[in-house]
Amino acid sequence: MNKSSNSLKDRLGSLSCLLWLAVVPAAWAQVRPAAELATANLPAQRIGANDLVAVSVYDVPELTRTVRVGADGLVRLPMLKRRIKAEGLMPGELETAIASALVAEGLIVDPFVTVTIAEYNSRPISVAGAVKQPLTFQASGPVTLLEALTRAGGLAPEAGSEILVSRAQSSPDGSVTALVQRILVKGLIDAADPTLNISLIGGEEIRVPEAGRVYVIGNVKKPGAFAVQDGVESTVLKMLALSEGLMPYASKDAYIYRREANGSKNEIQIPLGKIMERKAPDAPLLANDILYVPDNKGRRMTLGALEKVMAFGAGAGTALIYTVH
Repeated sequence: MNKSSNSLKDRLGSLSCLLWLAVVPAAWAQVRPAAELATANLPAQRIGANDLVAVSVYDVPELTRTVRVGADGLVRLPMLKRRIKAEGLMPGELETAIASALVAEGLIVDPFVTVTIAEYNSRPISVAGAVKQPLTFQASGPVTLLEALTRAGGLAPEAGSEILVSRAQSSPDGSVTALVQRILVKGLIDAADPTLNISLIGGEEIRVPEAGRVYVIGNVKKPGAFAVQDGVESTVLKMLALSEGLMPYASKDAYIYRREANGSKNEIQIPLGKIMERKAPDAPLLANDILYVPDNKGRRMTLGALEKVMAFGAGAGTALIYTVH
């Protein structure tokens, strides 16, 4: 009898153990999302449209959930007749608003409400232009300009001398305008000026324009587009040096094609032979100028034809197309 009783106890103990192993994972599966939700809490900032907030009402599981703020800035909770404005509020302020709504509608006498940020979608920062990896990301907290550029892989080799940071600014009459701030690359990166490493909170657009270029085409050894550095004068001789000099059959006259500010086209003939012999002053070049060196047979392409050749060369991704005779 004792042996039978002990055997039954052993079997009941084993059965209890199996039941415990079956029930605990199921219970843990119900608790786990709340734990994961707690770890998703982000730094508290003012709530915006499309943000995801986690609302917890103590001892009321029906009201404990994540909700997405609507495009109109409102959130809707079950059992509440009216929606609650969330946009522009801090998480603590939204807690007070939800608690007041629960009391006003007679649902809970003394609610204990907790609101945390699960996901920001109202604070995008976009980085575009001459960077290695253009991207848009959400600012879950204050971000510096250098941190944003680092996320984009840093500046590309063709980056210009300025970084443009634009923010939307609301006027008293309700209109919205873009406020653009220009940051010098040398001051930000080379001089490490902390005043230029501005703080970003979301909603900014960062654009890095490419450096201006001078296009050298025609009878030169290495035709192509060469960057123009701010503060450094670009001249015909400098561009010829970058293009590795003239071909043997180059003309003694060259042409600068320049688009003026009013959109008109200007053709400037320069005595290339005399400049090479130091018998004439070197000619300055501006960004987006085209320096064209025809051959010595007197044949010359028009500006329209040159622009078509350059556009085709850019599309083909090769500099060889700039060699025209």
